Amino acid sequence: MPHSRSPHHVVVDGSNIATEGRSAPSLKQLNEAVLAFMDEHPTSKITVVVDASFGHRIDKKEVADFDDAVNNNELVTPPAGAIGRGDAFVLAIADKVKASIISNDSYQEFHGEHTWLFDEGRLMGGKPVPHVGWVFVARSPVRGPTSKKATRGVQAQKRTSEDARPAKKASREASGPMPTPKTPPPGARMAPRSPEKVVPEKRDSGSVNEVLPFLAFVEKQPVGSKVKGVVDSYSAHGAYVKVGDIKGYVPLRLLGNPAPRSAREAIHIGDTLALVVAGYTPARRSVELGVPEAVKIAAKETKVKASVKAEKKPPAPAKKAAPAAKKAAMPKKAAAVVKKAAAAVKKAATPTKKSVAKKAAAPAKAVSKAAKK
Repeated sequence: MPHSRSPHHVVVDGSNIATEGRSAPSLKQLNEAVLAFMDEHPTSKITVVVDASFGHRIDKKEVADFDDAVNNNELVTPPAGAIGRGDAFVLAIADKVKASIISNDSYQEFHGEHTWLFDEGRLMGGKPVPHVGWVFVARSPVRGPTSKKATRGVQAQKRTSEDARPAKKASREASGPMPTPKTPPPGARMAPRSPEKVVPEKRDSGSVNEVLPFLAFVEKQPVGSKVKGVVDSYSAHGAYVKVGDIKGYVPLRLLGNPAPRSAREAIHIGDTLALVVAGYTPARRSVELGVPEAVKIAAKETKVKASVKAEKKPPAPAKKAAPAAKKAAMPKKAAAVVKKAAAAVKKAATPTKKSVAKKAAAPAKAVSKAAKK
């Protein structure tokens, strides 16, 4: 479709395009197809969807890049347990944003539900042609037994739901003759297009480097260090640069302010760029770089988001005071001994009647002796 009008939004059936002409999917082939389509349709927004098993079927060398692409929202996978594999998810996205689909599949089992697949411009196919590159053309879904069965099933469901509705009594006006129109019927009007969904800026995964060069670079170049890199290659959402013995990645969001739509618009292969180390991903041994101004702005935005998140975080609940330790229960034998000892002390402290009488008589004898003298 090099001369046709570019669609405003395109959903790429990544699993289908990555497997075109192959027995197993290729992440490299999918990336080449997306870049080729972006060159022909620079104003189109692109969403790439792959099924849940995609990461298990690609070459082991591509798994690291695949995981990074999913984590960075460059590739979208259907939610766990989604019905219809990735096909249903592709159609749901395209239906929601009125997007076109790039796929060589006809989605026959969904023809009854998504009749818009037969509308002009809603489905495109793509193939890599030797010595030419990727070629994209408009296509119409192929009908077959599965399509007919799906269509009949949806129609039967509609008839069942309509039969279940209670019949409405016709009004007197409806039973009368049809009125004669005084003006010609209005022309067909297109339904207003829903506002385009703003797609957040995406970023590509970093390049995996060898262990020793990566560790040496990290030791000498902490985050914020200034380096010079030579543009080595493009990706769908950024560019790779060579900095000495390692390869770094510059995402579009760190390539300028405002960020360019594609790396080809801002830089060329072989250009030497003054960059800043924006961060590392040790698990992938990747280095993220960016132009100083864009890195500075991104760092400020990160701080603002962190502060807002901290303000919204509810205060930690106060810790409950530890309950007072219960008095240890005294053994029965020890309690009996203590009780007996307490009774003995009390008895000793209480004077008897005889001792009181003796003490009272003592002063009387002393008085009588004093009187005789």
